[in-house]
Amino acid sequence: MNATDTPKRTAVVTAGTAGIGLETALGLAASGLAVTVVGRNAERGARAVERINATAPAYPARFLATDLASLDAVRALAERIAADGPLAVLVNNVGAMFPDRRDSVDGIEATFAVNHLSPYLLTELLLPALRAGAPSRIVNVTSGAIGVAKRVFDTVEPPGGYYGFHWYGRAKLANLAYTLELADRLDGSGVSVFAADPGGAATDMTDGTLNDPKIVSPGLRLIWPLVRRRFERSTSGPASVAARPSVFAATDGSLTGRTGVMVGPRAQPVAPFRAATDPRVAEAVRRLSEHLAPLTAV
Repeated sequence: MNATDTPKRTAVVTAGTAGIGLETALGLAASGLAVTVVGRNAERGARAVERINATAPAYPARFLATDLASLDAVRALAERIAADGPLAVLVNNVGAMFPDRRDSVDGIEATFAVNHLSPYLLTELLLPALRAGAPSRIVNVTSGAIGVAKRVFDTVEPPGGYYGFHWYGRAKLANLAYTLELADRLDGSGVSVFAADPGGAATDMTDGTLNDPKIVSPGLRLIWPLVRRRFERSTSGPASVAARPSVFAATDGSLTGRTGVMVGPRAQPVAPFRAATDPRVAEAVRRLSEHLAPLTAV
């Protein structure tokens, strides 16, 4: 494709320097988008850009270094991206699961901060650029771990002890509820909103973490090896396969004019996880998100 054949359309992929994020970036670049990958590590960023550019895309890729666990860093990233003009695609691919409880630099429990507050804040701040780039798409990466999530969002941390897999699922539940609410809010604006469930893959995030029984509640620990093996069998494909739902959601013509769709691991629309469709959950998530991650620093 010659860059002069069509108007330049841009895409941003968070956590795009390796794994599912990099494979997503490669897919978007192959579709003719000018891709920016976001991550923390400059060396990995340089390697990702080199790999993307080796495919001779219509536009050269670029890397932006950002700590997505920091809300101030997310605000600065949004300002930098918005300064470039209209945005056609935003893929919030960032995700993290921790075996032990930890706080972000903002003093917020890190699982919730990285998996929900970071993509929530970045998306809200980039809505003007996405409206300017319409027809445009937002893709938020979700997870089947939602099935073990507590649905209480009065505070950032649910009642009970810290169990990484459950807390990861709860943060992903918050983000999916937000995704569906955002789709309703933006309906008719030219900005379509999708969720993509990769089904998982053997990536840095899951490597080793799932072997630690501490990531699940005591009631699940006896059967966790069996559950884990089943989960790993369903998620043992390469990152290139796991990225297909995100690429489909971001680019496929069959989704033109649609919004609020969840794309499953086989890159086909599927019913969203039921818990995320509860308006009470969405409202609680909205209140908590606005409180913890205001659009302007306070």
